[in-house]
Amino acid sequence: MKSSVMKSSSTRTPARPPARTLSPSAAKLRLLKKLRCTLRYEKQAWAAGARLVAGVDEVGRGSLFGCVVAAAVILDPGYRVRGLRDSKLLLPERREVLAGRIREHAVAWAVAAVDAARIDQINIYHASRAAMREAVLRLAPAADHLLVDAMRLDCEQQQFAIIHGDALSASIAAASILAKVERDRMMCEWDAVFPAYGLASHKGYSTPKHLAALREFGPTPLHRQSFAPVWQNPVPQEAFAFMAEDGPDEISAEDLAG
Repeated sequence: MKSSVMKSSSTRTPARPPARTLSPSAAKLRLLKKLRCTLRYEKQAWAAGARLVAGVDEVGRGSLFGCVVAAAVILDPGYRVRGLRDSKLLLPERREVLAGRIREHAVAWAVAAVDAARIDQINIYHASRAAMREAVLRLAPAADHLLVDAMRLDCEQQQFAIIHGDALSASIAAASILAKVERDRMMCEWDAVFPAYGLASHKGYSTPKHLAALREFGPTPLHRQSFAPVWQNPVPQEAFAFMAEDGPDEISAEDLAG
């Protein structure tokens, strides 16, 4: 009688693919999406006696080209602008819609900019603070309390710095949106002057397309010369000689913003 022998085979669990490591920017965006943008900090300031609470924020700190733009917004406590959140989490079309509602219904709003030459002189941190301070000073009526995105300003008003403030405070989110819309508009205008750099698409940030243009053409006079990807490339000044004909006042970021 023949006996049958069953061969055993071990089943191997397929190995899981290694977890993908998120870039710092992707990890930050994932965190921001989990945060809720509310009037919590505004309500605390109102309860403490403040009447005109301004949110303050800037955009363009990491860009290689052009100015850093800041905005300050005093929201109307009696009107809720729905959908406010960090401008980085909104589609451009949605930002434009919200920017219109903010301008229409805010008690006050203002935008200010510090150009690339000034950024190179005092560094981007101090330039950001200067732009934010200028936006606050342009508010009419003036704010009596400031909510600032992760920074303290040289202002006389009482202020509260909030880490990830543009994702947590409705007022700071509103300022973020106005600043982003204004800076994007400026970048699109400069794109017509320097079409080889693709400014309308990347807004001056260090995308592969922008870095490739810097390697091929060198920086323009409006690139931030103190930023490594800019100073590491040669500067073909003769290619932009036409910029000098109008004088520096003709190309300042403040003039474009105003």
